Amino acid sequence: MEFSIRAANLEDCKDIARMILELAEYEKVSEHVKVTQKDLEQDGFSKNPFFHGILAEVPEQHCTKDGHMKIGYALYFYSYSSWKGRCVYMEDLYVMPDFRGHGIGKALMSKVAQLGMAAGCTQLNFTVLDWNKASLDFYLGQGCFDVTADLGYHCMRCEGAALERLAQP
Repeated sequence: MEFSIRAANLEDCKDIARMILELAEYEKVSEHVKVTQKDLEQDGFSKNPFFHGILAEVPEQHCTKDGHMKIGYALYFYSYSSWKGRCVYMEDLYVMPDFRGHGIGKALMSKVAQLGMAAGCTQLNFTVLDWNKASLDFYLGQGCFDVTADLGYHCMRCEGAALERLAQP
């Protein structure tokens, strides 16, 4: 299947927001999505963006039944490891179901890795749901490994009222 990968721009935020909801529905957590198209525009395309994005597009003859040509995306940002130095974190990797199995997810992930390496990063980090065997197998097939299983780390989070309490002096 013919497709292209390119950097996301401000005009793509509507489609990115649509695909974020599709991903959340697939992961059975759509009620947790609070980010809006406006948030994406502000947070990804301001003077100091919080994230970067890339899109997968197909030509018009391969568009979805709803007319979508933007059929996949990856969001990423740069972070830092006190042990390894510069890192790239892939927040999302998504390809619409009808377009899976054509190398689009691999191309998106490869592009994030290329961009990270060009920025001097030594590792690509991301999370995957434990029940998502297809994605786990895909990532393991790319040479990735499970940090939780191999190194014993746990991914932790603080949010909402707990974050507000933590932020108090």
